[in-house]
Amino acid sequence: KTLRPFRRHPVAKNIEQVKRDIKKRLETDGPIAMREMGLCLNSEENYDGAFEYLSKVADLGDVEAHYQLSIMYQKGNGVEKDEQMEAYHLEVAAIAGHPKARHNLGCIEGDNGRQQRAAKHLIISASLGDDLSLDELKIEYVTGRGYFSKEHFASALRAHQAAVASMK
Repeated sequence: KTLRPFRRHPVAKNIEQVKRDIKKRLETDGPIAMREMGLCLNSEENYDGAFEYLSKVADLGDVEAHYQLSIMYQKGNGVEKDEQMEAYHLEVAAIAGHPKARHNLGCIEGDNGRQQRAAKHLIISASLGDDLSLDELKIEYVTGRGYFSKEHFASALRAHQAAVASMK
């Protein structure tokens, strides 16, 4: 049997075992188990159940749950499409340091014609290690459409490299 680090039971071998393990942990009402159940239900396209779990854990301050709720509002999965709720959940997650949420906020700002705000979001996201944001900044810099200088791009690149190196 393969044991998980710091755990007393074997690694789950299939999705049914994973769900069983999560349900056991849900009995203690643990927020991480609630988030994992929400993500599991979301992947199975059970959006109503996913929304219920993710909303509960987002109310407890879970950053990933806020990000996942923003995606649900963006796509209309289990909820009516709502740009304001999408932006709200993205902002909460971005403020807490979620790089993909910050990237998505940058994309929304860019789509709304607020290029300087978009660039700021993308710079922050790139400095948190988000590759897509760095790619966007590179395109903006190379094409000359960007609202930042060579120094700004170099600074974002160094911050991105430091973030990636710290995760290794």
